[in-house]
Amino acid sequence: MHAHASCLSHQSVGSNASLDEHTSETSTPPSSLPTSPLPKTPIDDVIDWPPSMKGVNGHEPQLPFTFPQLAPNVTPGVVANADTQTPDSWIRRNPELIRLTGKHPFNAEPPLQQLMASGFFTPAHLHFVRNHGAVPRVDEETLRTWTIRVHGLVSHKVTFTLQELNWLFETVTLPVTLVCAGNRRKEQNVVRKSLGFDWGSAGLSTALWTGVYLADVLDHVKPLHGQAKYVIFEGADVLPNGPYGTSQRLSLAANRDKGMLIAWAMNGLPLEPDHGFPIRVVIPGQIGGRSVKWLRSIEVASYESNHHDNKVLPRHLSPDRARAEPAWWYDPGYVITELSVNSAITSPAHGETLDVSQKELESGDRMYTLRGYAYSGGGRRVNRCEISLDEGVTWFLCKIEYPEDQFRRMVYNDEVLGTLDLTGSDNSFCWCFWSANVPVGRLVKANVIELFAMDESMNMQPRDMYLNATSMLNNWLFRVAVLGSEIEAGTRLRFEHPAPVGTQQSGWMERLKSEGQNVLQPRFSPIPGQVGLKVTAGLAEVSMIGPDVTRKISHEELVTHDKTQPWFVVRGEVYDGTPFLNAHPGGPDSILLVAGEDATDDFIAIHSADGRAKLAQVCLYGLIFQADDSTSACFQHHIGTLANSTTSIKSETIGCIEDENMPFLQPKVWRRSKLLAITRVNHNSCVFRFALDNNTRTLELPCGQHVYIRLRHNRTGELIQRAYTPISPQSAVDFIDFLIKLYRPTDRFPSGGKMSGALEQLVVGDEIEIKGPFGSFEWTNLGSYRWRNISRNVNEVGMVCAGSGVTPIFQVLRCIMHDEQDTETRVWVISANRTEDDILLRAEFDDILVHMGSNRLRIHHILTHPTDDWSGGSGRIDDLVLLTHLPGPSATGIVLACGPVGMIDETIRPALQRTGWDVDTCLVVF
Repeated sequence: MHAHASCLSHQSVGSNASLDEHTSETSTPPSSLPTSPLPKTPIDDVIDWPPSMKGVNGHEPQLPFTFPQLAPNVTPGVVANADTQTPDSWIRRNPELIRLTGKHPFNAEPPLQQLMASGFFTPAHLHFVRNHGAVPRVDEETLRTWTIRVHGLVSHKVTFTLQELNWLFETVTLPVTLVCAGNRRKEQNVVRKSLGFDWGSAGLSTALWTGVYLADVLDHVKPLHGQAKYVIFEGADVLPNGPYGTSQRLSLAANRDKGMLIAWAMNGLPLEPDHGFPIRVVIPGQIGGRSVKWLRSIEVASYESNHHDNKVLPRHLSPDRARAEPAWWYDPGYVITELSVNSAITSPAHGETLDVSQKELESGDRMYTLRGYAYSGGGRRVNRCEISLDEGVTWFLCKIEYPEDQFRRMVYNDEVLGTLDLTGSDNSFCWCFWSANVPVGRLVKANVIELFAMDESMNMQPRDMYLNATSMLNNWLFRVAVLGSEIEAGTRLRFEHPAPVGTQQSGWMERLKSEGQNVLQPRFSPIPGQVGLKVTAGLAEVSMIGPDVTRKISHEELVTHDKTQPWFVVRGEVYDGTPFLNAHPGGPDSILLVAGEDATDDFIAIHSADGRAKLAQVCLYGLIFQADDSTSACFQHHIGTLANSTTSIKSETIGCIEDENMPFLQPKVWRRSKLLAITRVNHNSCVFRFALDNNTRTLELPCGQHVYIRLRHNRTGELIQRAYTPISPQSAVDFIDFLIKLYRPTDRFPSGGKMSGALEQLVVGDEIEIKGPFGSFEWTNLGSYRWRNISRNVNEVGMVCAGSGVTPIFQVLRCIMHDEQDTETRVWVISANRTEDDILLRAEFDDILVHMGSNRLRIHHILTHPTDDWSGGSGRIDDLVLLTHLPGPSATGIVLACGPVGMIDETIRPALQRTGWDVDTCLVVF
């Protein structure tokens, strides 16, 4: 007997042949199909829409009074202001959700107190959201034709419609708590910025999920015994590296007791767009990243998913090293599936105050109830929560309530929910609530409230933080600081959580860090005779100051020193950049321009703290001092301390240009520039147009050079600076255009691109700062260029670019085309991308090809993920590609390249060298 959820349509299947009509592969055996339409509820003959898309509040089903009750979902009436200029401008979202990654993509958690107030079940409008990009927009035709392909190592490959899933398999409902692997991540980010964005302690939510068992579907298609080992899920979202996906062991997925669902409803209502409408996977007991939304494909395979997976990497890997060494991301030993045991204190709330009178202290009658939540993974039950009020010396037990147990008392069948039956299950897939009554007098004496949880496998929260590059599964003891102050009537207590989000009041971790204490080993009680604990040396930056350097350099000596042997200042210390003038990738000008000046602001804005601490290199204003011992390299170039560091030696200014005939760009002056427009180019790239300061000002950017952009991130306040090559013509008047690839958060890089993320948050009218030009290369005219102060003439130019590295290549190619006197220079271009949609400036290149002709210009596009109808190159750039599509080595030839470091150093440079190019003199890397 099948139950049918009202959020799906019930159009008649009619006959066994109907499945074949929707199936592009081998159909299901006829014996397993219904021979006549199954019973259906009298609803519309279309799949129902989520309440927010219909603009109405949904009506949750009424549960028996013995069960935990569903809180009403409040559908927002309008689109939030923050979404109006994003690809998600059609989605109505709760404005009270705390946005964790700015405007887009949407990643949010509810205010912790609201989450707890909603009870055991979280309504959809409060449920946390983790999106990697734009939400797939589903229209009526898309919804009507939505299918899920089940394929791979199975006996019967099937493509199911949503109606067929509903009719062919038993409809079931399970209560499940989903938890983001990043829950409580901000606590680690306070210690050291990781590859992930901040989550507070509300990155979890609980709902009733309705659908069919994944195990039933797998049983239907019959995985091939002995060959099939994994099940790979893939969604419909459009991301830079393809749709989001992940995998699951077949042995778990095929087990009904593991509770894995293909779900179409949440709390008895159709899924909201942010939660996977129209259909998703729900994986109980594992990290939320396993529950793929907008499900399109289920593949049974012998291997794990090759999507970038969630990882907890070894603690010795810094974020920058983890980013730079890809092998770690493909090691299955670091993949995370099941949740760790975790807990949090929700009452007292962050910033809450409690006044305790002297009388109450003396009587000891007044009690305070501490409250919070706990959970574990893999279906394991939390069986112990303990509290300490004396920094771990003594502990006492809390009372634990499992509302999930109420579903174990009876089987419930419902027209919408199908079968809700936990009577035979020992698994716990939901959170529990704990509480403890304590006399307020004990709180007055306490400096901190510490919480500890353990599950039935005796897995427990650790005392110490496992600091890792992604900051996932952070679950060290949850601590709430207790700060007391005297008031007229007695004592006022104020409580601080470790690192809350969405509040102006920082947590105790940020406070202790600012005080110089070691937040990894927090001490809340006063230490006699000790002012504060210093941060451990392991977390401090590598020193850039030579211990034996005692020279004092006066301001006059600094500014009058020979500018051809530049000295510059970082944080009051003087460094000699002379040995790296010609080695600097931006050319000697990048160093010479700061000779005799303070380069601290640029240094901080360009380099991350982790980058400054790398043991293999020391970066100073873009200089890379390669050495086996970075400390000695740094000491070698640290020549002294500025005698009077309070003296201003910064010659850069910010302001307007008084002479209207001067070009806009000035290398020592930051120019404010207002955003005029944002034009979307493809799924992950935009052209940002900024205004020059008047409608007659010219840009006058030398061909082949770049500029710096600087701005403060509107969410973090961090000053960020990066170099970009404008795509504006040299003769541009009144504007400057930048083609920017938006590096949005991914599993591998959860925080996304810092600068592109900041730019994406800008709205028309916002300002940035620009200065320039910079660069060691300049294309002049008639086949001439200047590079590192050496001029050459060439008649053959090879160009290789990947992704957004196309911008300097395009700039030089356009200069060659616009040079009316140059009719001889021939150009070969190789443009590498992932997909055809990723090719940037394609139309502009085609126009140049028409103008120059195929006798002077050849363009070869190569894709790593081509479609079947792609007629260009496929695969990756290698020796054969370079030999075939670039000019041969010659005294009158040059190769320009811009792309990832790995492509340049591991492919292009050695390949060109093998084919006879002198890469030291003929390969220019932007």
